[in-house]
Amino acid sequence: MNSNSAERVKELASAPVGKLLWKYSLPAVVGTVVMALYHIIDSMVIGHAVPDPNVVAGIAVSFPVMNIATAFGMLIGAGAATRVSIVMGQNDHNRAAWILGNSVQLTILVGLFYTTALAIFINPILDLFGASDATRPYAREFLLWLLPGMVLINLTFSYNNVMRASGYPGKAMFTSIIGAVLNVILAPLFLFGFGWGVKGAALATDISMIITAFFVMAHFFDKRSVLHFEKGTFKFNWPIIRSVLYIGMAPFLINVTSAGINAIINNSLLKYGGDNAIAAVVVFNRYVTIFVFIVMGICQGMQPILGYNFGARKFDRLFKTLKLAVAFALSFTTLGSIIGATIPDKIASMFMTDAQQIESAVICLRITTLTFWVVGFQIVSTNFFQSLGKAGKAVFLSLTRQVIFMLPMLLILPPIFGLKGVWACFPICDVISAVVAGFMLAWQIRHIRTTPQTEP
Repeated sequence: MNSNSAERVKELASAPVGKLLWKYSLPAVVGTVVMALYHIIDSMVIGHAVPDPNVVAGIAVSFPVMNIATAFGMLIGAGAATRVSIVMGQNDHNRAAWILGNSVQLTILVGLFYTTALAIFINPILDLFGASDATRPYAREFLLWLLPGMVLINLTFSYNNVMRASGYPGKAMFTSIIGAVLNVILAPLFLFGFGWGVKGAALATDISMIITAFFVMAHFFDKRSVLHFEKGTFKFNWPIIRSVLYIGMAPFLINVTSAGINAIINNSLLKYGGDNAIAAVVVFNRYVTIFVFIVMGICQGMQPILGYNFGARKFDRLFKTLKLAVAFALSFTTLGSIIGATIPDKIASMFMTDAQQIESAVICLRITTLTFWVVGFQIVSTNFFQSLGKAGKAVFLSLTRQVIFMLPMLLILPPIFGLKGVWACFPICDVISAVVAGFMLAWQIRHIRTTPQTEP
């Protein structure tokens, strides 16, 4: 191990936890917020640049498809980042290099597979996710132009996490900012300047991802990096691949089930509120995305700290990191609840201009953000289990809100209360899933305290 690597390992093992979490989380938060800006900027610019109000609902219909693409990237990227942290905590640099080499190849192969499948079956997929005759053309155009860049999106954001997990939080932040700045410049230029419509928004994202992916991959080709591509580590090692996929299954299922639930939600909205209701969910999703991604950034910052110290069996540092992460996450999601409840009309006006759509979005925000503050705790709890390599528990927690609770609520409440019944599903499921997460987290902490001899 070189001196640079040894210094980073020593930092994870002995630096003050608060300082360490701040150092790793701040760049991660910037990176995830930047990722959120890609989607938010596209939605805002499209909503104001294209005169047809149906375009907002069309973009909403495309979200579940994008969730599926993200899911495949997270299946490998999130698993790779977690495994890298754990094995580096065990001082196994060679295994970390094998994880990197195998994971990058797998990301590219899987990406080519799902982009081809989505392109072939785009029309029936959009119909499944709630497209109408008025919104389908916009959703189709946006996705077909965005699909070529999906693999690059997977490489960029997944291996930014690996870069961060191997000790480069600042560099990971910088590469994310490059893409965001490009997208902020190109999206308005292509839509307002060139009049390219939704195609312009997709192309802006594609070009931004090409540049960002170049910087991310260049880091791992640099032999001065603590973790870099090494000769002989690209040959598929099935035990390593299984371990990566096992851990990555949690975020994968979160995104896949989210896509499935979004399909049910969109169809319910179409039935009880029409395309205006589907447009309203764009405002909700894009608004809460900012706060959810901030919490995800905190989780990404805590992940290498938790993974390393769990691998090194430094459990006191493990628990201190968890407590601080929960406190930070709750602060941000509580802020999100307050803002969403007090100025929903101003939030809606940022994404749309049609008066009826704004009115529908205001009702949506007032109901759905009632208990949004508990979401921060639920996300941190899920990522705690994932960071420890306990994929089964992480998967279960990820499914509680998206499937186990949300699905029955969507089948029961809308037929009774109509459109408001759809919106009510969100706060009810937030509370129940947070309670379940609390019980599981308390049990896991007690288990670690009472059985410290258990191997990670």
